[in-house]
Amino acid sequence: MNKNVIIGIVIIIAIVGFLMLTNKPTTPVSQPEETTQAPASTEVTVALSEQNASGESGTATLIEVDGKVKVTLNLTGATQDVTQPAHIHVGSCPDVGEVKYALNSPVNGVSETMLDVTLDQIKSGLPLGINVHKSETEAATYVSCGDITL
Repeated sequence: MNKNVIIGIVIIIAIVGFLMLTNKPTTPVSQPEETTQAPASTEVTVALSEQNASGESGTATLIEVDGKVKVTLNLTGATQDVTQPAHIHVGSCPDVGEVKYALNSPVNGVSETMLDVTLDQIKSGLPLGINVHKSETEAATYVSCGDITL
């Protein structure tokens, strides 16, 4: 065989061998799966129980919206056309302490208040209770109360 042909075959074998050694099959790099934690609860419902044989009970819903908490009171059995002061108090029902946050007074059993706090801030202040009073003139008489639990 011709010397040049042999050299050419050796070079081709060397190139093919080099390519086989350096050209490993590519395997896709596995990306870590995105895991999302369930967000902390952004809504809390508090049962408001009747106090002092008032016949009034209901719910308070606390929803965090854009870093503020919207408190919605819905009472059944409320006296029509009577403004009833409502607050979030330090302590637990039925013996709540000082007022921590004033709420808009429900009229006909309904009110809505935006508080400039987060649910985390409310949680850090527990124990807290939501209390509704009979009327502005009878504020010492509680008609419903419920403990906030987060």
